[in-house]
Amino acid sequence: MNKGKHPIVIAIASVSGGGKTTIVSHLNSSLPNVKALFFDDYEFDGPDDFIEWMNNGCNPNEWNLSPLIKDLKTLLMEPLDYILLDFPYAYKHSKTSEYIDFAVFIDTPLDIAMARRVTRDFKDSSVKNILMDMNNYIRRGRIGYLNMLETIKPNSEFIVDGTLSISEIVNSITLKLKEKKRK
Repeated sequence: MNKGKHPIVIAIASVSGGGKTTIVSHLNSSLPNVKALFFDDYEFDGPDDFIEWMNNGCNPNEWNLSPLIKDLKTLLMEPLDYILLDFPYAYKHSKTSEYIDFAVFIDTPLDIAMARRVTRDFKDSSVKNILMDMNNYIRRGRIGYLNMLETIKPNSEFIVDGTLSISEIVNSITLKLKEKKRK
């Protein structure tokens, strides 16, 4: 148990469909004395025009993450060992970066991430909706995915292969955390 120390805050980042939520959920079950915050559980104020935001470089600081930061600050006061963040921006959002101790990027190939996302988000959708989403991805959405590979991935301390099994990814991250704790 954490005795008077602040919890280690671990940001798990990846592209949409890359495995953030799955890995955070599994780590949350396997690490001791841990709590998790999930990005998708929040409603954030962000850019009015998402496409324009992507075309202008996808600056994470254009998102007001106050609700997440408030919850993170509350958890930092608890006697935890770890706080897990399912968080796409890792260190790239200036108001959250000061709280993050360790950033992991799940490097999932874009075709696998896309297949996961379509499977997850379009279970009950028509073929027409799926095709519209695929066309949108080809025309515009891919920019955001590539931006993450260019900005978030290189700024993470640990990059894990997103094609590995869930247990292999969780084990790799757990081992890396044990190494970090020893230092």
